[in-house]
Amino acid sequence: MKDDILVTTSDGSNTLFSFKYKQHFHNTEDGGLSEALNKHIIPAFTYHKYKKELNILDICYGIGYNTMATIYYIYKNNLDIKINIYSVELDFDLIKSLKSFTYPKEFEAFTNIINEISINQIYQDENIKIEVKILDAREYIKKFPEKFFDIVYQDAFSSEVNFELWTKEYFDDIYKICKKNAILTTYAIATPIRLSMYEAGFFIYETKPTKRKITIALKTKEDINANYIDMELKKIRNPNAIALYDI
Repeated sequence: MKDDILVTTSDGSNTLFSFKYKQHFHNTEDGGLSEALNKHIIPAFTYHKYKKELNILDICYGIGYNTMATIYYIYKNNLDIKINIYSVELDFDLIKSLKSFTYPKEFEAFTNIINEISINQIYQDENIKIEVKILDAREYIKKFPEKFFDIVYQDAFSSEVNFELWTKEYFDDIYKICKKNAILTTYAIATPIRLSMYEAGFFIYETKPTKRKITIALKTKEDINANYIDMELKKIRNPNAIALYDI
């Protein structure tokens, strides 16, 4: 987190500009909290609206908006559900600093959770389990058994600076640890990234919950509230487009 710059986004919530990656943690025009809710939590929880327990993979933890917005959404909507969130982050200093980060007022009720994660990288009560591992994400995901996760928040920095978390081989590993009816959500819409997901076995969908489109990936082809993207047709129309592969 050293030298990262605090930035206030359009919805009034704060984010950071990463000194290392030269990118914001969130799209400043959409807003940090709005982005977490609309691009990840709402699509995922709408899809799994009948489940009573969810295993969630949060790639990468960052400032923790996706995890904390998940808890906020559950409490706001009075959902009777248990969640187990597993996340990974390389920047230990960032995690340790979060107890002092200025979060939106919507997260004020969860200050104890934020502090526990910041200090101990784990929190657990009757309905919530959160662990944040300080580890390389590619190694972290290999520790899980097959068909373990219901939801994946794919929220790494962009492929221009965080290439290894967008390749076909990476999504191969993600595919293995996803349940048959899992959902993956991401802000990334570039065709090469969608091809990486598709070649790993995912079906690709698109929706526009904010000013910008997002990608939803499923292991099975279903009729959901999103536009199905025919990736075979994409390849025919754009023969020069190729998936991202490990170098």
